[in-house]
Amino acid sequence: MQVILQEKVPQLGEAGDIVTVKPGYGRNYLLPRGLAVTADPKNVRMLDHQKRVVQAKESKRKTKADELARKLAELSLTISREAGEGEKIFGSVTTKDIAEGLRRENFIVDRYDIKLAEPIKQLGIFDVEVKLHSEVTGTVKVWVVKK
Repeated sequence: MQVILQEKVPQLGEAGDIVTVKPGYGRNYLLPRGLAVTADPKNVRMLDHQKRVVQAKESKRKTKADELARKLAELSLTISREAGEGEKIFGSVTTKDIAEGLRRENFIVDRYDIKLAEPIKQLGIFDVEVKLHSEVTGTVKVWVVKK
């Protein structure tokens, strides 16, 4: 019996996969629980249509992320901190500070999408990566200056 999975089923497949299962397993477990539907021609056509719609939305999202990455590359973010000797700052500049600075520049980015190996603890210019999409990463230039 062939079925189209509606959700991820362990050791069977992901949502949208067409798999062959034993008739009893499909009829008594997968179908009643809504984990799968039968793979008749109507459902297969509907699955293909849904995949095309999702692909079009994902393409649009990726295009917007590419555009945002270009805008971020042109942006220069300045963060001022109190500093002591040797250009060491008191405290550090974290992803939260960078997200706040981006928000002031009208770029809404989740702080968890900002990639810093470790917090910035000295004055200078730093290139910080921002994950905008699963396939797109932008870079913003962060200037840490003395207050």
